[in-house]
Amino acid sequence: MTQNNPKSPWFWVPSLYLTESMPYVVIITVSVIMYKNLGISNADIGLYTSFLYLPWVIKPIWSPILELFGSKKKWFLSMQLILSLVFLGVGLTTGTEQFFTVTLAFFWMGAFASATNDIASDGLYLIALKPEQQSFFVGLRSTFYRVGMITGQGLIVILAGYMEQKYGNPAQAWSYTMIGVAGLMLVLTGLNYLATPNILEKTGSKEEQPSFGKVFSTFFTKKNIGLSLAFVLLYRLGESQLVKMASPFFLDTREAGGLGLSTTEVGFIYGTLGVIALLIGGILGGVVISRDGLGRWMIPMAFAINAPNIGYVLLSWSQPESIAFASTVVVIEQFGYGFGFAAFMVFLIYLAEGLYKTAHYALATGFMAMGMMLPGMLSGYMQQWLGYPGFFVWVVLATIPGFAMAYWVKYPREFGKKAS
Repeated sequence: MTQNNPKSPWFWVPSLYLTESMPYVVIITVSVIMYKNLGISNADIGLYTSFLYLPWVIKPIWSPILELFGSKKKWFLSMQLILSLVFLGVGLTTGTEQFFTVTLAFFWMGAFASATNDIASDGLYLIALKPEQQSFFVGLRSTFYRVGMITGQGLIVILAGYMEQKYGNPAQAWSYTMIGVAGLMLVLTGLNYLATPNILEKTGSKEEQPSFGKVFSTFFTKKNIGLSLAFVLLYRLGESQLVKMASPFFLDTREAGGLGLSTTEVGFIYGTLGVIALLIGGILGGVVISRDGLGRWMIPMAFAINAPNIGYVLLSWSQPESIAFASTVVVIEQFGYGFGFAAFMVFLIYLAEGLYKTAHYALATGFMAMGMMLPGMLSGYMQQWLGYPGFFVWVVLATIPGFAMAYWVKYPREFGKKAS
């Protein structure tokens, strides 16, 4: 492929991955807080919002279409425009009588558009950058991906909390908030139109075009593919359950075992201190892998992403009055997540190596989404059964398979290391 009007990755990688993550976090995570504020039970929240992962799980089914037809840039710009309309639809229907069913339907449409946006965005990253650039920019990429997530969990939730205090009506507050998200998504779409490079992708002759079957089979015949997929599914087994119940834990009353924080306080904790810790951890993770290779840092990063879950056990046991303890736990968790997630992202890039990188990366991230969806669907039921203290102990125990797979998984130890 060739590139017209070359643009620096320092310019377009941040905007592209900010836009990739923000709709994801609104659909998967912010929806949890919204439904909690609107009176939906933890069991229903865990089940139905985790089921929204499904488009990310099955996106490999249509990923070859993006590999074979059209440019990646046209695909992700179209999906981002659709997402703007989806969030507008959520905002306009939040206050209706059947809001849970209707907004879930909109979130479902948004999930399919967001999953497709991910395929195209990741595809552009893989074909526009050289292998050594991919490893170098993985820290910047994962950092701004997480900045988008914190924008959702932080700033957007703070806005919703402010609106709730102003109007005294959670439904009205979330309606205005989601309309604002639609406007922000539209602005980001315009920014990506201007910022991202124009890549002329080689398609080859009709005889050279691969079939759907070939695209899939070349992925599942990779060396050690079974062990690799087990790693992808289990690396975040604890995190997949924690992420669904962390916000309900902060928001629930102290009588129900929670911390009784306001929506604004939860948004503040994630959107200020959390984002600083995340930025430092994410950038540091990319830098050290680029310097030393994935093999040197896989085990330390597995520890960084999983060990901070112990903090939630301590929070649920002590239920501190001050938010300082909760803020400290979130800061440590976000730093660890930013640092540890870098290893996961570099491994997914390794797994997509070879022909059909876009489709193979989509397959890898589809299994990643499955690893988040299935445990997450049960998280609400587990929390209601065990209570918050027992649930967070279970989350810590669920990190053990992730540690084991980080030790057993096979990959070139020097992968991701910047060439001398």
